[in-house]
Amino acid sequence: MKRIFSVALGILTAIGGFVDIGDIVANAEAGARFGIAHAWVLLVGVVGICVYAEMSGRVTAVSGRPVFDLVRERLGPRVALANLTGSFLVTVLTLGAELGGVGLAVQLATSVDYLLWVPVVAVVLWVALWRAKFSVLENVFGLTGLTLIVFVVAFFHLGADPGQLWQQAAHPGPPQGEDWGTYWFFAIALFASALTPYEVFFFSSGAVEERWTARDLATSRVNVFVGFPLGGLLAFALMLTSATVFHPLSMSVDSLSQVAMPAALALGKLGLAAALLGFFAATFGAAMETGLSAGYTVAQYFGWSWGKLRRPREAARFHTVVLVSIVVGAAILLTTIDPIQLTEYTLIFSAVALPLTYLPILVVANDRGYLGNRVNGRTANALGVAYLIVILVAAVAAMPLMMTTRMGAG
Repeated sequence: MKRIFSVALGILTAIGGFVDIGDIVANAEAGARFGIAHAWVLLVGVVGICVYAEMSGRVTAVSGRPVFDLVRERLGPRVALANLTGSFLVTVLTLGAELGGVGLAVQLATSVDYLLWVPVVAVVLWVALWRAKFSVLENVFGLTGLTLIVFVVAFFHLGADPGQLWQQAAHPGPPQGEDWGTYWFFAIALFASALTPYEVFFFSSGAVEERWTARDLATSRVNVFVGFPLGGLLAFALMLTSATVFHPLSMSVDSLSQVAMPAALALGKLGLAAALLGFFAATFGAAMETGLSAGYTVAQYFGWSWGKLRRPREAARFHTVVLVSIVVGAAILLTTIDPIQLTEYTLIFSAVALPLTYLPILVVANDRGYLGNRVNGRTANALGVAYLIVILVAAVAAMPLMMTTRMGAG
């Protein structure tokens, strides 16, 4: 049982990264408009986050320190400040979107407008991050988020045409009525969703919270190579079910209720209930992840005491940053900006900020002063450099594609 729960950190990180509110709708929208022509993007994204998360986990397990802390020490405060600024802004914006996502999930269950739930969700989130143990958070919400596997079950009940789906996956590109610009806009958004900066910071800091040492390298790799592919599978299931139900009808998907429809069509009320529970757990888990990540990065940059392994009064500044981030995220949302649209913006901004996050990790993972003989091998470095090139291309192309396609509107 202990070994089963040891993957909970990876599950929570993966679900928070792959299937938060923006990714839930983005994958469904991609499936509705392009079928599964973006399946390759999910595969590339899963491998990429596994490559860099393995580095982050190894660095933390061997050194006993989080990656961001070492980045500041190794590359200096200026480089770390650029990293902090980009990742913190994206993280706070994403936190606001996640609060809205939780509100939308509760709205579907209660029919009460999501904006009325936002203050309630913000307070509950703050109390949970203030009082609940880290292990409780990761086990409860990481494992509850697995109810999104209902979309995998739903796919097999929907009677999809395997030949048609294979044709879409094997010949990626825009179908009739779509253009290449929009296709690549969605590709970058989906790629960025797999490698959002806060994922590696949360995973690394969470490893410190759980007091990993070099003896826990196996646990780290189990978290990475089970948790993240599982998150990718759930994201792919959302794309598959949407491609099966909506793509043949040339329908678009732009709301959480539409995303849940395939589960309801395939499995009835039970399927709908499981989908709503999964949406709630995934978005609340992502809100916890982004809230903690905001506090982690700021506290680690300034050298403050941080983490849930310390009593709140022993890490008061860390908890203050978390609280302020929640308040700012809720305030952004209460401007009535659409939370789904907000998260889609953050995915593009995240793509722009990716090089600032992943280049320093690659540098630190090759530093023998921190890792000794546990530094990257040839394979890890080859994959790391290859993905860094892809990340740079995505960062350069993100903003032009956002403007020319009007956020994927075509």
